[in-house]
Amino acid sequence: MMMEPSSSGAPQTVPLALDALADLSPKIGPLHLAIGIFDGVHMGHKAVIRSATTSAVNDGALSGVLTFHPHPSHLFKPEDPTRMLMDIETKTKMLHQSGVDLVIRQSFDPEFAAITADQFLLHLKRFIPRLSAVFVGENFRFGKRRLGDVSVLIETGKPLGIAVYSADRLKHNGSPISSTRIRSALESGNLREVNQLLGYHYRAQGKVVGGKKLGRKLGFPTLNLPWAPECLPALGVYRTRIRSTSGGAWADAVSNFGLRPTVEQAPSAPLLETHVLGDTSLKSGDAVEIEWLDFIRSERKFDSVDSLKAQIAEDRAAVLGQINHE
Repeated sequence: MMMEPSSSGAPQTVPLALDALADLSPKIGPLHLAIGIFDGVHMGHKAVIRSATTSAVNDGALSGVLTFHPHPSHLFKPEDPTRMLMDIETKTKMLHQSGVDLVIRQSFDPEFAAITADQFLLHLKRFIPRLSAVFVGENFRFGKRRLGDVSVLIETGKPLGIAVYSADRLKHNGSPISSTRIRSALESGNLREVNQLLGYHYRAQGKVVGGKKLGRKLGFPTLNLPWAPECLPALGVYRTRIRSTSGGAWADAVSNFGLRPTVEQAPSAPLLETHVLGDTSLKSGDAVEIEWLDFIRSERKFDSVDSLKAQIAEDRAAVLGQINHE
């Protein structure tokens, strides 16, 4: 929660996250609002959001993000919706970490999708009377049949007193940074590109669960995480690091994300198994976060458990070699 002076001078409580525009107090404002899906909250997204927060500070105003859930593809392509990089709660947390005062998570339903482009800002203004400015990427599309673009925002914003700012697409190695590009790199195991485009290390969070202790029997005990994002990384072995979500030092680790074909007959879903390179106090039931640093190799089925054990030793040595050369 944060406090914002009201017109009477008394402090006003501003909630950090709302699930609809209708939940926002009409007394809030002035507000500088970044708008977009922002899946992954990558470097390009942060450029848009940073413009909103900087402008809000200069204007003595609040900054916010309007994002949408679920992804519009669930409405328009329900048979093959876009696989998201992160869930809505993780995205909300990261948006707040980018410095905005509040996040509005608007449901993208048929009613919202029916709003025409020329009525979009007027619709926002009904719920945010003191909306001062909106910030979008240059390729932002909106409104019924996605007919609206930045020029429509500018045209319809002027009579409403809403300034419109659009950010050029940020490029990496000559190509635009996008959530689509990150999904492709993630699914192909190109972790280095994923992390470069995100501007931070790809990560997983969850609670450690007990397993069959096969890793311990092989001499490589693991912390197991039943983690299943919509957009799955390539199955395989990764260099990672792990720590408690409550903080503390990072511990170097090797993680396998996969179906464990050598030891499982019919696995139902991938499991994230993490072997810590050293001592750790982490245990079953602990909430942890794991950052993915590099891709080591693809998952494959071995002829025997002994062959698997030998490969795990090689994976461990490969990661230790990377660490020692840094």
